[in-house]
Amino acid sequence: MRVKLRFIARAWYYFRIGYSTYLTFLLGYLSTLVTVYYLAVKNIPQLISLFPHFVPFAVLATIIGGPLSVAIGWVHLKRSLAFSSEQDISVEANPYSYKLTPGYSKEVYAPIILEQLMLIKRIAESQGQLDMETKARLEHLERQMKHLMDGGIVGNPRGKV
Repeated sequence: MRVKLRFIARAWYYFRIGYSTYLTFLLGYLSTLVTVYYLAVKNIPQLISLFPHFVPFAVLATIIGGPLSVAIGWVHLKRSLAFSSEQDISVEANPYSYKLTPGYSKEVYAPIILEQLMLIKRIAESQGQLDMETKARLEHLERQMKHLMDGGIVGNPRGKV
């Protein structure tokens, strides 16, 4: 049953991405061109003399609209606060910001980090260089890493920043 629900959830996600990113984009673009041409250009005599047919209008709109859209997208990503705010929200909502991702992070990197931490603690203890405060911090980190490796969550998921 769980496998079937997972398949349905994944299919739903793929549907939303395909529909919203590709189908509605194409339909929205064509719909806008048709609407502007037949409701605006056709009713303004000066514009109809420039664009007596739909295809030249669509080509020119694409030639102008393409680079304009790229420029607007660049400003959105590089110069506005909107994109960084979107990413903040995305990180807050992403459960993998608070737990180990499956695969090499969980199976290789986390165990290596834990082993290094325990080894450093043992070396520092054997050389008498480990005070109680540092030992408590290292043991806390060990517990957190073990908790993460067991599939647990650290931090405050979906917390307000």
